[in-house]
Amino acid sequence: VSPAADPAVISPQDPTLLIGSSLVATCTVSPDFHLKAEDLYWTLNGRRLPAASYAALGPTTLSVALARLNGSKQQSGDNLVCHSRDGGILAGSCLYVGLPPEKPVNITCWSKNMKDLTCKWAPGTEGETFLHTNYTLKYKLRWYGRDNTCQEYHTAGPYSCHIPKDLALFTPYEIWVEASNRLGVAVSDVVMLDILDVVTTDPPSDVHVSRVGDLEDQLSVRWSSPPALKDFLFQAKYQIQYRVEDSSEWKVVDDVGNQTSCRLAGLRPGTVYFVQVRCNPFGIYGSKKAGIWSDWSNPTAASTPRSERAAGGCDPKAGEQNTTLRRELKQFFGWVKKHAYGCSNLGIKLYDQWRVWLQKSHKTRNQV
Repeated sequence: VSPAADPAVISPQDPTLLIGSSLVATCTVSPDFHLKAEDLYWTLNGRRLPAASYAALGPTTLSVALARLNGSKQQSGDNLVCHSRDGGILAGSCLYVGLPPEKPVNITCWSKNMKDLTCKWAPGTEGETFLHTNYTLKYKLRWYGRDNTCQEYHTAGPYSCHIPKDLALFTPYEIWVEASNRLGVAVSDVVMLDILDVVTTDPPSDVHVSRVGDLEDQLSVRWSSPPALKDFLFQAKYQIQYRVEDSSEWKVVDDVGNQTSCRLAGLRPGTVYFVQVRCNPFGIYGSKKAGIWSDWSNPTAASTPRSERAAGGCDPKAGEQNTTLRRELKQFFGWVKKHAYGCSNLGIKLYDQWRVWLQKSHKTRNQV
């Protein structure tokens, strides 16, 4: 036997088929191997196919009929193999059974500190094609320039691509995604965007959380603006979220605005809190878009002071509450008369000082 001779030939070789299709494949053995059709059998992905699906089409040709094919179990194709009676492999073919790609949808993009662009998308309503499907992100300047192809894929998930440099500002881009596999090509709708409208940034830096004197229900949070954007003309708004140490539920403070500090109130005394801050840079160079929130900063922890009030005491009755309120109001006005000179000195710091003094007075009464 010539060493170059193939033992057998399968036809069709490596076909691509739609899900639900039927296929008749043939295995023809070379005369040099002295094998007959009755000496052959078929396997699909290692599983022997039933003899009822075979038909001898000649002395050395055996066919197999496959009906209503399912999607390929692996993207590299299903293995259809023709064997000799003793189990030897005579020839093989890959069956690619699947669906053409759908039009990619939901393209979203963001630029980190105006230095790059990352886009992600969804593969379509169904997504699974059972075939290897290649996605290509393309982009170009809207009014001139040539098509460019993104090179760095899977940077922000399975359907994403990162453009690291050479991007223009103040000029809109056209961006789209092409999907292709053995059964066809699908192209997304074109998205138009300006880099200035999709800027996000690093999280705020230097986040500090500290106590507010001896106030048992408050913490002060301070942070710095994103350093990468300090030289650019932009506005910013911030959000804070916080949770107690033994909880996974975060509470969000939305109304921070563009301040770089905030006071959390109504907290539990003697409790450790974790705090995070994030930034939304908007209005960069006059952009009217809403901006994109940064990631949250790393959690910063601090604890509120423990309550100085005695534990296990009974709540005062209504009459006692009124007496206490009158006494505390008298104490407050006495405090104001002593420490404030006119309404201009009635600030939050003065109120905080009175609260601390009031807590200490409670402690003194409870110890008597």
